[in-house]
Amino acid sequence: MFFVAGARNAAVSGRGNERSRSIYQKFREVDLLDKKKTVTALKPGEDRAILLGLGMILSSVMMYFVLGITTLRSYADSVWTEEGVCVVRNSTVTADMNCSYNCGSDCWRVSKYPCLQVYVSVNNTGRVSRLSHNEETQDASSECFYVPRCQKDTVALHTMIMNISERLKVNQEVPCYYDPMEQQETVLLTRLYDHSVVFHSLLWPSCMITGGALIIMMVKLNQYLSRLSEEIGKIKR
Repeated sequence: MFFVAGARNAAVSGRGNERSRSIYQKFREVDLLDKKKTVTALKPGEDRAILLGLGMILSSVMMYFVLGITTLRSYADSVWTEEGVCVVRNSTVTADMNCSYNCGSDCWRVSKYPCLQVYVSVNNTGRVSRLSHNEETQDASSECFYVPRCQKDTVALHTMIMNISERLKVNQEVPCYYDPMEQQETVLLTRLYDHSVVFHSLLWPSCMITGGALIIMMVKLNQYLSRLSEEIGKIKR
């Protein structure tokens, strides 16, 4: 009787252990399925975030390239690098200059604007130079201070140039840019590409490439922490 009772107890305990194992396996399978669902749900989001970061970095590199062949190149090639104070010595309208404006499809007509010549003394050194508005004006006309946009109304062009001449007569001292090597006798009133223009041009692509790199780093950090948490969970079990 003792052996029979022991065999029955062993059979009952065996069935209990099997039931416990089956219940544990079911919970284990449910846990693994939840983890797989979570990983499957997170993976597309992580892939999209990485693609977004790579797209931002690629766009920034393209913007750097465009800025390098336009703004930065013009800034580096400019010889008017020193800023000084120019005193207006003479401001005179010399003659009328011809220009052409668009009057329609394949239609160009001729108009005129007065040529204003301005001579200044740089930093009160006695050196007299001709003043030009900016680099574009210097390239368009080597004689006139300002080249307005050509239009049909010559009276409006004449009024504009005379107003500029009057302002220069009132403001005798103006900031200007000159060539310290004295290769260019002309001085500029303003520069198209100065330090502030270059700074603001490089600011936005720099912010974009930094943001793209941060997005990729955050995704990789999240993946690393997820794997670390899973490994710690396995060790505790």
